[in-house]
Amino acid sequence: MTDALTIGELAARSGVAPSALRFYEAQGLIAAHRTSGNQRRYERAMLRRTALVQAGRAAGIPLEQIRTALATLPSDRTPTRRDWERLSRDWRNDLDRRIGTLQALRDRLTTCIGCGCLSIDACGLLNPDDEASRVGPGAHYLERASLRASGS
Repeated sequence: MTDALTIGELAARSGVAPSALRFYEAQGLIAAHRTSGNQRRYERAMLRRTALVQAGRAAGIPLEQIRTALATLPSDRTPTRRDWERLSRDWRNDLDRRIGTLQALRDRLTTCIGCGCLSIDACGLLNPDDEASRVGPGAHYLERASLRASGS
């Protein structure tokens, strides 16, 4: 029995649809070799790589960042816990920033998100005379609140 998995076996073991596995392969996130009959075969290490892709996607990490992270993994073995710890450390700052933004949005959702639009009654209190427009476009109050929440 070979260690290589068919696309159906990888899909069943990983819980990822075959179409998604083909997409991941096309994006350079996982790799397969072809049999003489042109069928895909995946090394068992692709199970762990697929799990890393799924974890990154669940955390909202863009595929380009996931691809860059996976490129740092050795191709001759299954990624280890230490590999995952290194990758997740690299993603942590980005996740902390996103969490801070979401918390600031949640906390200001019923008043003003700092857009400077003056379309909500409360904006007259939080942004009198459209002071936010002098800073330029964007949700400046939300960004400041996000920075405070993340400790930056």
